[in-house]
Amino acid sequence: MSASDYIILDERFAGLIHVNAAPEVLWDGGRWTEGPVYFHAGRYVIWSDIPNDRILRWDEMNGAVAAFEQPCRNQNGHTLDREGRMIACEHRSRCISRYEHDGTRTVLADAHEGKPLNSPNDVVVKSDGSIWFSDPSYGIDSDYEGDAAPAEQDGRHVYRIDPAGEITRVISDMKQPNGLAFSPDESLLYVADTGGTHFPDCAPVIRAYPVSPDGRSVGAGTDFATCSEGFFDGFRVDTGGNIWSSAGDGVHCFAPDGALLGKILIDQVVSNLCFGGPKRNRLFICATTTLRAIYVNATGC
Repeated sequence: MSASDYIILDERFAGLIHVNAAPEVLWDGGRWTEGPVYFHAGRYVIWSDIPNDRILRWDEMNGAVAAFEQPCRNQNGHTLDREGRMIACEHRSRCISRYEHDGTRTVLADAHEGKPLNSPNDVVVKSDGSIWFSDPSYGIDSDYEGDAAPAEQDGRHVYRIDPAGEITRVISDMKQPNGLAFSPDESLLYVADTGGTHFPDCAPVIRAYPVSPDGRSVGAGTDFATCSEGFFDGFRVDTGGNIWSSAGDGVHCFAPDGALLGKILIDQVVSNLCFGGPKRNRLFICATTTLRAIYVNATGC
């Protein structure tokens, strides 16, 4: 470990960093890597290389990397549901899909109120089995990460798919909703608003929305954190309620009260990350062309 790998702004962050660990590059060769998810049963990570229209797989047992699926409809974010099935955000198909245990693909949502979605970006599954996802326009803005097309929704929003398959809009006050995650007790839904070329005056923030008692909707959101370098994209939460977020200069770690505790510095723009490993204490990081990892003194939710 080198001190140049970290910026420690709060002593709480020092306790989350393993003194003998440093970021390591597991693979290089992508164009824009995104959406990592760790499969505990198989001990491997899959992630997207969106412009190259492929999903890749890294084997934790031997470090081998192979194509998982290509073409993959320009998939972006991924997560696992309560049965260990992969849930995927597809730019080109403008949908949320699920990979069944036998490998077949089921489309869960591709429209709202009869109109196609924009381009689902990131996704999280709540303990009740409902699926929550963001729907910005990045996948239809150009042909680089999907198919250029006009937006048919009236904006860029966050949606919920209940276990019965009903799709409802839960957040409609964001410019370009992106990464999202629940607090450990699921009382809050955190969502990144990235902004981008359509909204250059939109400050990149993470907003916190209180989840209703029935778990089906959220209340008014408040700004939780503002990005000091670049923008927030994907992020994950540990069991202590700390948020580990992507940023322009690496990974930023925020306490539950919104204080920036510190940074893990990366020499590429970080897009997304996830916790994995047998103890859920290894942070897998997608950074521009690479997949990286670091052991931390935290456990992913």
